[in-house]
Amino acid sequence: MVRQIFVLLMFALSADIALIAQASPTATRAAFIQVGAGLSVFQPDYNPGPIKGYSIYGNFDFTSHIGIAGDVHVVNVITPGDVGQNSYLLGPRFTMARGRFHPYAKALAGIGVFTFQPVYVTSSSSSSSHKMYAFGGGLDVRVKRHWNVRAIDFEYQRWPGFGANGITPFGVTVGAAYVF
Repeated sequence: MVRQIFVLLMFALSADIALIAQASPTATRAAFIQVGAGLSVFQPDYNPGPIKGYSIYGNFDFTSHIGIAGDVHVVNVITPGDVGQNSYLLGPRFTMARGRFHPYAKALAGIGVFTFQPVYVTSSSSSSSHKMYAFGGGLDVRVKRHWNVRAIDFEYQRWPGFGANGITPFGVTVGAAYVF
């Protein structure tokens, strides 16, 4: 009798474990990739007045929260102070999806190219390259299955090797991206 109760108890305990088990989801995406472009406005921290240009960006998210972000800013199209700043950045990205809204934070490092543009057509421009890093964040909004709108992307850059004290430009970007 004791043996039968023990066997019955073992079956009951193992059935309880089986009832708690769940199947893993089959319709999840292994990775999230998006490539986009946008318009950028930066405050150069070198002379007064914002400079404007464009940006190309891409994200590769390994999981639902962690990924890599890459940004290329070409901010030398409209330059009232005859300066331009191009930056080529790559680094980790953290995102938190809330329905169709995807707020994110990023920490990037890379190379920045500062250009003094000519005032007169006969003079030539001079540029210098510097190591740099940037911190930022923003909000991507899914509007269609394969299209995201970058509602806002804020970026604070630090160019420590520029001049004696470095420069700290900051800027915003808005754009759209295709999701693969």
